[in-house]
Amino acid sequence: MSATEETLIEKIKTLSPQQLAEVEDFVEFLASKASRRTALDRLPAIAPALEAAGMAPMSEEELAAEIKAARSERRTREQATKASGADRS
Repeated sequence: MSATEETLIEKIKTLSPQQLAEVEDFVEFLASKASRRTALDRLPAIAPALEAAGMAPMSEEELAAEIKAARSERRTREQATKASGADRS
């Protein structure tokens, strides 16, 4: 373990439960951000394969609708997760 990791762990040990929850949320945000960046970086690489498969490019309206649907599904999953966590308390 690096000195930086050890320092972070020592600092984390001093935090309140609420602060720990905030740290966890932030770490999840950073992981999600990295995951989205990776997916975005892969898009140009798959464009030729989509074209070769005969798939037409999506219009801006179609793309916006797909994004809206994906966000709605994610919110539903997050709400279900939070609800099931609240049921356990």
